[in-house]
Amino acid sequence: MKYLYFLWFVSFVCSIPLNAQSFAVSGAVKDGDNQSIPFATVFLLQVADSTQVKGVSADEDGRFVMRNVQPNIYLIKASYIGKSSKLIGIDVSKDVAMGTLIIAEQVQNLKEVVVTSTKPKIERKADRLIFNVENTVVSQGSSWDVLKRTPGVIAIGEELQVRNQSATIYINDRKVQLSSQEVHDLLENYPAGHIKLIEVIGNPPAKYDAEGGAVLNIVTNKNISLGYKGNINSTYTQGVFPKYTLGTSHFYKTKKLNLLASYTYGPRKDYKNIESEANFINDTGIFSRWQTDFDKTSKAKAHTAQFNLDYTLDERNKLDFTTTALVSPNKDFDYVQFTEMRNTQRLLDSTFITQSDLFEDKNNFSADFTYTYDFKAGGNLRLNGHYTNFDFHSTQNARSDYSDDNGQFIRTYGFFTDADQDIEIYTTQLDISTTLGSLDFETGLKGSFIESKSGIEYFNTTSGSVFIANLSDDYIYDEKVYAGYVSLSKDWNKVSLKTGLRAEQTQSSGFSTSLSEINDLNYFELFPTLHLLFKPHTDHSLSFDYSRKLARPRYEDLNPFRYYINENNFSEGNPNLLPNFSHNFNLNYTLQDEFFFDFYYRDNGNFISTLAFQDNFNQVLRDITQNVLGSTSYGFDFNYGKSVTDWWYLYSYISIFHEDETFVALESDNQEVTNTVNGGYLDLTNYLTLSKDGTFKGEVGLTYLSGFLEGSYKQEETTNLTLGLRKTLWNNRALISLQVNDLLNKANNRISSKYLNQDNAYFAREETQYVRLGLTVNFGNFRLEDNQREIDKIERERLNAN
Repeated sequence: MKYLYFLWFVSFVCSIPLNAQSFAVSGAVKDGDNQSIPFATVFLLQVADSTQVKGVSADEDGRFVMRNVQPNIYLIKASYIGKSSKLIGIDVSKDVAMGTLIIAEQVQNLKEVVVTSTKPKIERKADRLIFNVENTVVSQGSSWDVLKRTPGVIAIGEELQVRNQSATIYINDRKVQLSSQEVHDLLENYPAGHIKLIEVIGNPPAKYDAEGGAVLNIVTNKNISLGYKGNINSTYTQGVFPKYTLGTSHFYKTKKLNLLASYTYGPRKDYKNIESEANFINDTGIFSRWQTDFDKTSKAKAHTAQFNLDYTLDERNKLDFTTTALVSPNKDFDYVQFTEMRNTQRLLDSTFITQSDLFEDKNNFSADFTYTYDFKAGGNLRLNGHYTNFDFHSTQNARSDYSDDNGQFIRTYGFFTDADQDIEIYTTQLDISTTLGSLDFETGLKGSFIESKSGIEYFNTTSGSVFIANLSDDYIYDEKVYAGYVSLSKDWNKVSLKTGLRAEQTQSSGFSTSLSEINDLNYFELFPTLHLLFKPHTDHSLSFDYSRKLARPRYEDLNPFRYYINENNFSEGNPNLLPNFSHNFNLNYTLQDEFFFDFYYRDNGNFISTLAFQDNFNQVLRDITQNVLGSTSYGFDFNYGKSVTDWWYLYSYISIFHEDETFVALESDNQEVTNTVNGGYLDLTNYLTLSKDGTFKGEVGLTYLSGFLEGSYKQEETTNLTLGLRKTLWNNRALISLQVNDLLNKANNRISSKYLNQDNAYFAREETQYVRLGLTVNFGNFRLEDNQREIDKIERERLNAN
């Protein structure tokens, strides 16, 4: 703790603005009708040759603050969509509040102008790639659809990856990631019409938590209009089973108060079929071949409710409150598994059928409060408090009936489990941003406190109900993390530099009743970051970034419980998991703001991976999470976007990569095994404007993935051909869309693990082939954008993934 106190003291002292040699220029940008112009650009120019000295964007109310201006006489002007204000001379010898810059034309009328496919889709910044999605066909789908189409993003099932590592999802710099399943469900119900652009941040700076990899930040539209707006929206998806969502949101805005209330109901029925095989091996070779057909049908009724309140006390003080409730009661999983067991000569020995009913209740409530104070000379102070309560309960009743090769009954085995998990998360965070002379400076402190209690009771129900003590357990896990960071950045004529350092002190303790053991961890770590951008010419830019990161085990993975499909197939937790640390290097080159070349290398360290092993002697398959011995990733990414014609925009993304993991083969005499994949990914997407007024748009996309690494498994190739159409009606008061996915029926793939004495594989068929219809009807001041946001806590992403 003494290190953190010292770090905070230094950060606090340094955060006092040192403005003896520099000043701030502030004002507002308006049009000829005295209406504010949001997000206009303001330039400060040299008097002698009109070269640019500084530039800044106005906020959503048209106000701007230009900090760190050296004493001198300058010219200043504002610009918005090709129109500019008159040049005005100013003498900066103190802080200057210059009033209003006027752009004469009524630029608010431009909101009626149709932006066609010629709009740039990709931009490169010093530390991120920006994908503009506004007015594309996917903006009437779901946010999940948009993220899957974002450059540099690969969708693997219900997980989004950037440079082959899991990405953390943010909305307006506020985290939404819980588990991969919950994020998927949440974003499926978050309308893409809110999205202006997606930021892909491969190496997040020191302000972000050290835990987690790349960041996908969803930036929503903004509008300064006052009043009320609302909508009702619905989607209908036809896959194997039909499913739909119904939702409504209502937003009211005054000059000081923003209120948002929204609710979504999403009943759905999903189907998944898995064909698997396992060849059990002894000293003579394969002695038993198992083939399984597994049908999984799930039914859920998810409710999502949200309430946001923003209140502006005065021009410098603001309060934000957000609360979200995710309720999924009585989720029902119906499993039917049929297995054939054959001998070396492939003759049928016996069969068994497993029927399993699994019920889940899941409640997730969170509340977030933020106070913001804006400094006079620019920058701000933000104080945040957060609370999450996660409650999960499940029961499973399974029974397997065994028969011989003639179909005669041999025996029955049944079991019943009752499991629950309760997690509480508290965090508090202070962030300060200001200037130190010519440097932009950020510093902050954060504390997070996690309490997790889990339990499972296991009963043998073959004859009666017998409690099995050695498979039952209670597990208690507590974690405290104290963090502090500093970050400095500066822009020169052709060079931009941003560097930072984050320090985290972690204390954790886990106790298992059945194992009667306590696992304590106490460690202090430093996490440096560096971003460097060099732009020698307007057509060329080169950037380099580095970061050290860590990944902590999910709370669920630490539980030493076993979750059974049947007595021969189960997964188990590992209370001995350790956090792993990674080093991330990226080198990027941009040509003419159209061609983007990215080279990356990542040392993943003792990566936390879920590995599958077959026990040949007992003929059992089990999944276990463990730290691998080592893992590396490297590759090359290429992005290119171009308007072929006024109505056709072509986007391409190519990724060539290498992935490897070295792990201990627990069922192969603990030998070291390295699993390696060299693969490629291709995305070709055509954005089409199909009507002269721009109200009818289309999209045709093709993605191809040659293969991928998944722990001890290797995935084979997948191909996905998609089609989308979007039509706006009644002067944008209604939107209707059509999306067709997996037209070639090749989006699912075979996954296999074959090394030493291990030989098993499976082919999972999910509902990737579907047709989806979407409808949104807006009422009120429907062009008004709301204060939609989500909770931003890294601690929440390790919640239950089921």
